[in-house]
Amino acid sequence: MKGKSRLTVVSIFHYYRLVSRSVMFLVLLVLYIIYRCNNGPAILDSLERTPWIITVVCILFAGEMIFRFFPSRLESPGCQKQFARNYIKSGQTEIAIQDNNGTVLVLLIWIGFNALIGAVYMAGLIDDGIMLLISCAYSVCDMICILFFCPFQTWLLKNKCCSTCRIYNWDYAMMFTPLFFVMKPYTWGLLGLSIALLIRWEVTFYLHPERFSEQTNDYLRCQNCTEKLCTHKKQLITLWKHIAEYTAEKKKQLMK
Repeated sequence: MKGKSRLTVVSIFHYYRLVSRSVMFLVLLVLYIIYRCNNGPAILDSLERTPWIITVVCILFAGEMIFRFFPSRLESPGCQKQFARNYIKSGQTEIAIQDNNGTVLVLLIWIGFNALIGAVYMAGLIDDGIMLLISCAYSVCDMICILFFCPFQTWLLKNKCCSTCRIYNWDYAMMFTPLFFVMKPYTWGLLGLSIALLIRWEVTFYLHPERFSEQTNDYLRCQNCTEKLCTHKKQLITLWKHIAEYTAEKKKQLMK
């Protein structure tokens, strides 16, 4: 149909991660429930008896993070704007980053929320398995934010889209925050790598803020976007409206 936009390669990669992370979360949830119902050993102890599972998961996430340290056409412009090769001078010199002030608020909310979870964990009310499930849930929510709806964008940062997002590369550090309380070499390894990625992002921002501003970097303009997620989000909103209208019409017919 005319007016429909095909999924870009970047978008397909996002959907792949959404599906794979959702499957991982559901499998982990089922295993946790089974272990708890059968009064079995802690889920991490059980997984460590089949170390290849942990190895594969850690390699996949570590690979994704290492991938972010380098320029790539398979990643979102939101995280690629930090690289010099993606800086297209607009001719303007005034740097304006609309959502920069909201980053402190996001940071405080995230630390406070996870500190509460950590306090519950330290009190012994939840175990390592729950912390692992929370981390997996965060990873799924990360993709939902990119593909469908982002509360940080809508309510706090007010940025135009993911391409201009000030905190795009905070995602892995936010995902793995609960792993701080799970004292295992592999969990701390993932958390440490995610923090290194965040630090690299922040250092680049303070050294080269012009790369992060749509006014000074034409790479962030809509016409140069390789993601086109805003188009698909609009299509999804339109689809839901049509479904709602169709459902309402059918209800009216049934009530006659």
